[in-house]
Amino acid sequence: MATEGGAGLAKSAVEKLSDAMGEKTKQLGTAMQDVHRQRRLILVIVCVALFLDNMLYMVIVPIMPSYLTMWEAQESNASEANAKAANASWAKAVLGPGYPPENEDIKIGVLFASKAILQLLVNPLSGTFIDRVGYDIPLLIGLTVMFLSTIIFALAENYATLFAARSLQGLGSAFADTSGIAMIADKYTEESERSRALGVALAFISFGSLVAPPYGGVLYQFAGRRVPFLVLASVCLLDCLLLLTVIKPFGNRARENMLVGTPIHRLMIDPYIAVVAGALTTCNIPLAFLEPTIATWMKKNMGASEWEMGVTWLPAFFPHVLGVYITVKLAAKYPHLQWFYGALGMVIIGASSCTVPACRNFGQLIVPLCGICFGIALVDTALLPTLAFLVDVRHVSVYGSVYAIADISYCVAYALGPIVASQIVHSLGFVQLNLGMGLANMLYAPVLLLLRNVCQMKASHSERNILLEEGPKGLYDTIKMQERKGKGKTPHSAGEMEGNSVDSYHRDLTGASEEDSSDYEYS
Repeated sequence: MATEGGAGLAKSAVEKLSDAMGEKTKQLGTAMQDVHRQRRLILVIVCVALFLDNMLYMVIVPIMPSYLTMWEAQESNASEANAKAANASWAKAVLGPGYPPENEDIKIGVLFASKAILQLLVNPLSGTFIDRVGYDIPLLIGLTVMFLSTIIFALAENYATLFAARSLQGLGSAFADTSGIAMIADKYTEESERSRALGVALAFISFGSLVAPPYGGVLYQFAGRRVPFLVLASVCLLDCLLLLTVIKPFGNRARENMLVGTPIHRLMIDPYIAVVAGALTTCNIPLAFLEPTIATWMKKNMGASEWEMGVTWLPAFFPHVLGVYITVKLAAKYPHLQWFYGALGMVIIGASSCTVPACRNFGQLIVPLCGICFGIALVDTALLPTLAFLVDVRHVSVYGSVYAIADISYCVAYALGPIVASQIVHSLGFVQLNLGMGLANMLYAPVLLLLRNVCQMKASHSERNILLEEGPKGLYDTIKMQERKGKGKTPHSAGEMEGNSVDSYHRDLTGASEEDSSDYEYS
């Protein structure tokens, strides 16, 4: 009897658990069908992808001494003559003449720059690919490549394997970063919501760069060299599965109404987009050039300890997040001043960069570094949504290529930083490097005055209202819809109403073909 009673209770418990899981699954499915909840899930997926990319970029920093020791042991086992010949041929082939083959700093610099260099080369192709097929499949490709790169990092035993893993990460980032940011811009069409969502994404980028070194150092110390990479690979795999669950990239795709984006070369010659791209490159140069050089300068000039060099950028995370928050709030209240927020950020970056060499201790150094990161937050948070708005009002509302240009702008700074910065310090000095970067930012800030009238631009043609027959979804659509409503406000009869609507439709099409310089196409 007791046995039968226990079996009955167990059966009842299993049924209740099954019903509860079924209900939760049903609720999850319903939530995924809801547009607003799906948008939030997509934002989570993209933020995790950006977080992983920056974690993987910086997690290797505390593990590099282990690799250097391994390489030294491998070189000591080989014959000295063969080792010198191999190093000389490698340096000549990769770096060109003039670099001492025995300089390990150059090897590390090339290793760190290889990701940005490959990302820089692939971005024009990935942007075009994203415009043609949508945002979900390229994001899945990018996450898959990043997963493979992380596994190779975990298994790497020599410099060549590390170099391959780093370059492969750049390939994955060219797809994942660009498609992720473009997907956010596409899903959040209201300007205030778009600024807020892009601000959250920027905060995750900063957070990934911040926590990666201590995360890698602690796990390396207690669990071994491979574990930090294997954990990141697991998170990347989960993000891939979540993407497949929420978006279903390979499901039925209605392509007949998909827009063909403006070619990337035409976006590059748009003067407003060029101004924004130049600002993104210039504002990130101080961070990209200081990261590989500031530790050596701290040790030489202020006798900094190992822990001080390790947490140099840790306090700067908080002003970066503060800058994102302030810019999002100001942009929601005063959207016409986006150019001013970017210019102010560049002035702050310039002033902070110039004061770095004057610091004499760790406490003083924190202030200008926080200023640099605060300024970068202002520039990025103000100008990334501006790129989407420029595409909305001047081109076709497809965002893959324009955010590929933004990614190229970042990559220019981070490709040059690890290689060029050390050479500038050796040739001219650390003080001259910082003064040059500060002056460049201050001189570029007035250039953003060219963007002061961007908010007054109006879309010459709204493909959503004509082709898809949807209501206004963003600032550019709202402007156009209000214009149309103003034109045909007082029809006197049904026939006149119908005639007015047809005439308005033809006027829109005619205006689009005559005035719009972006040649809207539909596949």
